[in-house]
Amino acid sequence: MRAPAAAKINLALVVGPPRDDGKHEVLTVLQRIDLVDRIDLSTAPELRVEGFDGDTLVTSALQQLARAVDVEPGWRVRIEKRIPVAAGLGGGSSDAATALRLANETLPEPLPLDQLLEIGGGVGADVPFFLVDGPQLGSGDGSELEPIELPQDFWIVLLLPRDAAKSSTADVYAAFDERRGPAGWAERRQALLDGVAQVERPRDLAGLLPNDLVSSPHAETMRAAGAFRADVSGAGPAVFGLFHQRRDAEAAKRTLRRLGRTWLTAPAWYG
Repeated sequence: MRAPAAAKINLALVVGPPRDDGKHEVLTVLQRIDLVDRIDLSTAPELRVEGFDGDTLVTSALQQLARAVDVEPGWRVRIEKRIPVAAGLGGGSSDAATALRLANETLPEPLPLDQLLEIGGGVGADVPFFLVDGPQLGSGDGSELEPIELPQDFWIVLLLPRDAAKSSTADVYAAFDERRGPAGWAERRQALLDGVAQVERPRDLAGLLPNDLVSSPHAETMRAAGAFRADVSGAGPAVFGLFHQRRDAEAAKRTLRRLGRTWLTAPAWYG
């Protein structure tokens, strides 16, 4: 069994106070994009994950699935990585969700989606998003999802800056708490909800609030290259820019490649 595992961008992200579980309240607009890893899965005598030595999420997801149905975790998974690691693009979470879905299909009685979402949420806050289709509004710790209608007719340039040093997600949130914390959370949350409700055309995405968690000077560089919206995805360091026309996106990609790795991609509905 083989399936794509798509990356995501956070088109917007506002962050609130820490929760009792240590995570933060967030409200985020999640969009899948057409930059994908490939996941191959087959049944096997024992659990083996190959192709990416840094994996923890796929292993955890399949172990939790096996526990949920009271079987031994007998799957062999091969990950073909294309999504950059620890970039704010959700590659590990997407790999885990895809492997979870494929492994579930091998069971005599596959679990329903609501149970897969529960398992996925226990693996990571982004995992449930990759188990459903279409753009989603993520709340709570990001795993509580509500489908939203967003335009899909635009192009995306990704930049992974050469000089970017990825901090751990925990360190990024700790820096947010020191810098700003929950001040104004209710107002920012409502402003994002209002902004999402007003999105009808791609250019309306430019009105969404910027990422609360982290910023980058490369977002302004992306806008100078013609993007109508640019920001950091998730906890970074990847920066995205949205473009109306492919030719403009291609030109921006050529301009920005002096700063690091670049990709030209587009919204994706599933995968």
